[in-house]
Amino acid sequence: MYISPTAAVLTSVVLAGCVFAFWKGGPAERSGASVILANLVILRLFAIFLPAESYGLAELAVDGLTALGLLVLVLRHASLWLGGVMLLYALQFSVHAFYIVTERASDRLHAIINNLDFTGVVVCLVTGTAIAWRRRRAAARADDMA
Repeated sequence: MYISPTAAVLTSVVLAGCVFAFWKGGPAERSGASVILANLVILRLFAIFLPAESYGLAELAVDGLTALGLLVLVLRHASLWLGGVMLLYALQFSVHAFYIVTERASDRLHAIINNLDFTGVVVCLVTGTAIAWRRRRAAARADDMA
């Protein structure tokens, strides 16, 4: 299975973002990172084991389930960054659906949109983690001052 250099770098960035969320994030960030990481692992396994003809439909299903899982987390944690991630997954789901319905083969435009969208997901995750970490540190400092 061939993985482009862009996909390899993006995968590394996603893994680093998830590690950061597990390390410094709160419950919302850890849960979101778990869902994003599960999405990444499942899609990589599908790319290895599924035939190329059925991968697009599998990708659509996994992204739909990921968006549903993120919706549950948004309702539970009411976090702005999770809402952004959920909307980005909805966009990704729409792009996959468009390519399936129009019977277009995955092309460079599909890869660019997919990679930019997933980069946005990681940016939201890392931003949410940094904000949660900063809030916890500020609360700890305020408790120390009191």
